[in-house]
Amino acid sequence: MSQSLVVAFVVFGAVMAFTPGPNNIMVLSSGLTYGFRRSLPHISGIAIGVSLMVASVGLGVGAIFVAYPVLQTILKYVGIAYLIYLAGVIAMSGSVTPGQENQLGPMTFWAAVLFQWVNVKGWVMAIGIITAYSAVASFPWNIAVQAALMFVMAALSSLTWALFGSSLRSFLTSPTAVRVFNVLMAGLLLASLYPVFMDA
Repeated sequence: MSQSLVVAFVVFGAVMAFTPGPNNIMVLSSGLTYGFRRSLPHISGIAIGVSLMVASVGLGVGAIFVAYPVLQTILKYVGIAYLIYLAGVIAMSGSVTPGQENQLGPMTFWAAVLFQWVNVKGWVMAIGIITAYSAVASFPWNIAVQAALMFVMAALSSLTWALFGSSLRSFLTSPTAVRVFNVLMAGLLLASLYPVFMDA
């Protein structure tokens, strides 16, 4: 990839990674509810999952959805159902004091990796990357570069949002304030589904 193409790709990837979406809203809430350290598996799962998705789409997985459009529809509604479930989990989350166990806990590494496959924004991003940079997608090395750059973008974005959520812990000290914040985050997560329903 040429230097100008890398710069353009990084800008595109940064916009897609840092703008509000299911991943960022969830790690923001996780940082507040569970703290930064307990959110690290969730963050690393996002970074690995996003890069694996970009690599898979670049290597031809996206062609399956073109050949069988019904799979796109199935994936869309599975993703919607899971995001509604996650919104409910976030809305019900309260603050966790040190030493206190929470039945649900933060999202695990593998759950975060697998979530990317039902994350509608993730699919839009991965397909958009391969489509926008189709001139280089036929070269495996360039696909590896794209996947590596998206790993960095996703990691930096998730770290930033989780740190922001964690920093709010010193301001939102009451369980009620944390619950209200998480309900707002759940609402934003549901609002992120609006474009999906409009496209249905």
